[in-house]
Amino acid sequence: MVPDPADARLPFELAGAARALFGDRLDLATSYAELLVTDGVVRGLIGPREAPRIWDRHLLNCAATAERIPPGATVLDVGSGAGLPGLVLAVARPDLIVTLIEPLARRTAFLVEAVERLGLTRNVRVFRGRAEEAVVGVGGAGPLAGDVVTARAVAPLDRLCAWCLPLATPGGRLIALKGALAAEEVAEHAAIVNRLGGGMPEVRRCGEGVIDPPTTVVEIVRERVVGPIRSKPAKRSRGGRRR
Repeated sequence: MVPDPADARLPFELAGAARALFGDRLDLATSYAELLVTDGVVRGLIGPREAPRIWDRHLLNCAATAERIPPGATVLDVGSGAGLPGLVLAVARPDLIVTLIEPLARRTAFLVEAVERLGLTRNVRVFRGRAEEAVVGVGGAGPLAGDVVTARAVAPLDRLCAWCLPLATPGGRLIALKGALAAEEVAEHAAIVNRLGGGMPEVRRCGEGVIDPPTTVVEIVRERVVGPIRSKPAKRSRGGRRR
């Protein structure tokens, strides 16, 4: 399917929400939308079927989470992919210092180019690597830590917290964009979140009264620093072998 730049046009019915979320940076958000539906599709970062829904399903959905981020915060976006939500937040909130964490070369290449083309080099950087590598620093980069860690559609909550909570400063937060099953994930994984040093996960709705449906996020405060969690040793059978 050949990318259609017309897919980046802001639908009339979403114009009010877009202005509310992006303000005077709406033109910049439109430029990013054009990148996503053209280069993003060609390079396999956005599915062709997603292009016509770039505003409601992606840009506005991500931008709504900015209400949970304090002014001047440092934000680490884990598994950034095409820049969702990290690059969207940087567009909507120039006061934020954002690091896009992504291990795949083709994705980081797109992110670097997008940051340059959108003129965001002063408050956005790209880190190529996994979250576990960002914690310790690789390739000459020092360890990363942020006031807020974001992630969208990366992994179930237990694995996500294992990767992301160590990147949050003590008292900082993980904001995980989730779907309709967020409450079920919280109920299933609250105990492991606690073992990882997180507080009680809270399900929040962002953008209420602005977008429909609102964006569902799970927010977790990093309450304490914990060491690596070791798996329990296998039990011995009667014959002495481990099971």
